[in-house]
Amino acid sequence: MLPEPERQEPETTSIARRLSLLAEQSVRCAPACCGAVATITDGGPERRVTATHPDLAPLASVQLACGDGPIPSALDAGEPVDTEDLLTEDRWPGYRALALESGVRSCVTLPFRRSGIEVTVSLYGYRPGSLEHLVRGPVGILAEQATTGLVRDRRYRAALAEVEHLETALRSRPVIDQASGIVMHVLACEADEAFGILRTISQRTNRKLADVAEAVVRAKGRGLESELSALAGPDN
Repeated sequence: MLPEPERQEPETTSIARRLSLLAEQSVRCAPACCGAVATITDGGPERRVTATHPDLAPLASVQLACGDGPIPSALDAGEPVDTEDLLTEDRWPGYRALALESGVRSCVTLPFRRSGIEVTVSLYGYRPGSLEHLVRGPVGILAEQATTGLVRDRRYRAALAEVEHLETALRSRPVIDQASGIVMHVLACEADEAFGILRTISQRTNRKLADVAEAVVRAKGRGLESELSALAGPDN
């Protein structure tokens, strides 16, 4: 049996946990780097950021704010962007200045896109030298798995929401059918017309169709025409 949707870990918590774990594991797999930053967006304007060290978080923020730096460049190119020595780097002046001020001399960013989800992993080093080999080894595999997991989580939650919607619809259907039968009997109309009356009342009163049907059933056919008129409002 599928777990109840309300018992699932909140989506924002799940994403933050996965992102933080990705950054931490990336550093463990890359002894040559001093820290990592992971980011994610699911197509919206906001990009979540997690860093293994507080001094590294602003390096991501400045790039996302100005749209210039290894992260935007990697996303645009769809491939890793490696900087061997920021001291001699002539790209991204704002990011470069902040990185050097933080003691960072080298960095590499790996981008991933899957089903509308964008993930980046950036590794930083205090010493000059290429870090690109790191993202093509264990770190690249970790990022791939993490991105796939995030996509799978989103699809699973969407499936749970659909199941909940269908279960609600199935629970509501008997009372709607019963109410339609009452309307058919009292107003001497066909099934489609009876359902249309209930739906019109639902729209005009801004109430759920199931709630309207329950009100009709509670009336048990007694004074139903006036009851329907009251539910529909003065415009009926």
